[in-house]
Amino acid sequence: MKLVNLSIAAAAACVLATSAHALKTEDRIVKDNYQVEYTKAPGAVNSIGEMFTEGEVYGRLRSNSFWWDWDNENSAVQDNNMWGLGGSLVYKTGFYHGLGATVGFYGTVPMHDENTIDGSIVNFGKAGKDTYHTRADGSEGAMGNFAEAYGEYKNGKTNVKVGRQGIDSIMLATNDTKMIPNTFEAAVIENKDIPNTSVRAGYIMSQKLRDHQSFHSVIAFEKYNENDDSGVHKGLTPTLISAAGEDVNPEMVLITAQNTSIPNLKLNAEYVGLNGFFNTAIAEANYQIKVSDAWTLTPGVRYLRQMDDGAGAIGGASLSGAFKGNTVWTGANGGYTDPNSADGSIIMARLVAANGPLELSAGYSKVADEADIIAPWRGFPTGGYTRSMAQVDWIANTKNWAVKAVYDFGKAGVVSGFKVAADYENMNFDDAKAATSGFTDRDIFHVDMWKTFKEVPNTEFKFRFATIDADPAVGATTDYNSYDEYRFEINYLF
Repeated sequence: MKLVNLSIAAAAACVLATSAHALKTEDRIVKDNYQVEYTKAPGAVNSIGEMFTEGEVYGRLRSNSFWWDWDNENSAVQDNNMWGLGGSLVYKTGFYHGLGATVGFYGTVPMHDENTIDGSIVNFGKAGKDTYHTRADGSEGAMGNFAEAYGEYKNGKTNVKVGRQGIDSIMLATNDTKMIPNTFEAAVIENKDIPNTSVRAGYIMSQKLRDHQSFHSVIAFEKYNENDDSGVHKGLTPTLISAAGEDVNPEMVLITAQNTSIPNLKLNAEYVGLNGFFNTAIAEANYQIKVSDAWTLTPGVRYLRQMDDGAGAIGGASLSGAFKGNTVWTGANGGYTDPNSADGSIIMARLVAANGPLELSAGYSKVADEADIIAPWRGFPTGGYTRSMAQVDWIANTKNWAVKAVYDFGKAGVVSGFKVAADYENMNFDDAKAATSGFTDRDIFHVDMWKTFKEVPNTEFKFRFATIDADPAVGATTDYNSYDEYRFEINYLF
């Protein structure tokens, strides 16, 4: 192994937690996941004209660089580096009788040389591909689109948004960690009239992934054209969906609820439904216990249940698409109990200890020995419990555990504007299922570091590092799954 497991865990436990925010200016907070929170936005105005004259423009410039160092190289994985420059302009109007609007233009340009083999363009970018637009021939191009464009209505404790927008929940996320956010064409209504309760309902028609120019199906898989994210179900192709008599562009129903009526207890529930494919229900509870004047302890549990409504017969139980179209796997169904069913579930638990600038956590997740979990919307089913950067740990019969932490040196008064986060995850896959998907057992050590300087206002520098020590593919002798990854990002808000 590159790093001894115990040494990794010890290092994580010594430095490590989750500070609430990273970059902060007078009008915005950019959270650690790069979700933008507008703290100073236009308010009510007296005329339609003032809606626009009293509106605000929010600018952002970004630089993203990536380096990958693979333990072993072949035609599919090779050492490479990537770099993109981009930014965004978001305009928000004032609100006239509760009505307003937001439009956001996002763009990015690749700055690195393309990779070639024998004169042919080959893209080895892995996660870095989301920094620019990848074409079908593997070449990399500039990208620019109106990822956000929605109308908004506010009335008391009710908020309605219709149009292109970011949506953040357990299963869906803006996930703006590259250059352009993951957004949806949707109608979303949120209400907080019930004391200590927030309820939200969404009707989602399409999705635009971070490296795509246009909006597309939320579920159909087709590389470069439809949903081709890392967590996509590759068996749910447009051809197979159409052959089954289902809609290639189905609408998604999203319902979320949060309640904090009981002191120190936060309850969350979520439902995601795609008629003709599957329905997913999630329940979560976190209870904070004050153990001293300085320390709090918060145990949490989350349960996710995925219920098949046709996706299994179309694409099969494996995200790899090994059983698409009711294919029977020759190796005892690849270890899946029913290779043509999408029924599945995950049980997760964690314990979080916090003391001022320090937060330590330990989490565990166990995926049922049924189907893989379908979640190609940049929200991660195991997020906050076990998932580490760039990993998919919701394959059937996978057992994962992780330790995480963050130390905010600025909050502690040690080093202004400096914060470090780290996590270690152990992923234990079912070998029979790994043979159908390419996933293998692995250890991941990941570190994030943020720094701001008074001399460079409204700017944040972020460095990320991950080392992955993985087993070779099932039946193989050479390991092509282990690598080191480095990321460097600069954000400037204006």
